[in-house]
Amino acid sequence: MSRLYGEQHRALQEQFNTSKLADRVEQIVVQSEVTDDNKAFIEARDMFFLSTVDHQGRPTVSYKGGAPGFVKVIDPKTVVFPSFDGNGMFFSMGNIAGNAQIGMLFIDFETPLRLRLQGVASVHTDDPLLAEYKEADLIVRVTVSDVWPNCPRYVHRYTKVAPSRYVPKDACETPLAGWKRIDLMQDVLPPKDHGRPEQSGGVITMGEWFEKIKLGEG
Repeated sequence: MSRLYGEQHRALQEQFNTSKLADRVEQIVVQSEVTDDNKAFIEARDMFFLSTVDHQGRPTVSYKGGAPGFVKVIDPKTVVFPSFDGNGMFFSMGNIAGNAQIGMLFIDFETPLRLRLQGVASVHTDDPLLAEYKEADLIVRVTVSDVWPNCPRYVHRYTKVAPSRYVPKDACETPLAGWKRIDLMQDVLPPKDHGRPEQSGGVITMGEWFEKIKLGEG
């Protein structure tokens, strides 16, 4: 019995004569726990892509970044990551609250390598690990269902130029997000950001913000 494939997958596998191949891949590659090698790979990453499903059943994918190790493997069945300050939508976190099924895609663009993880997630406001992540709002705990490496042949090679200056660090204050300086945002900023635009170069227009984005200064 396959954990991954349904009737729709089998129909395509039969159409392209890959049923035996698909079964063999699942048998030898797909696991239900995070191995030591998987753990090392995951905890060395500084980003991943998170797939969630919203209240209308629509899938969405978000980029999540942090310092290397911001995703932690607590045990073979548990993966944890923080939710840092964002745009106030709490889109991914709200999706998880409504539908706990998620997907995580980890990629090393320099080697290249990639790893997929499926699991059931929960969002926590009082998790003890919050203390380990500066400026994290929430902690997401994922119970692992399936994890497997993907063939890297279509992954383009990229070299990392620099880490984001917005990743929270103990050694310095995290800069204010550039879009929080936009004039149209001033009356809706949360209390923690009141006065910070003036301290961070002043209020700017939407047009000025887009120009900064074009120059990579966001």
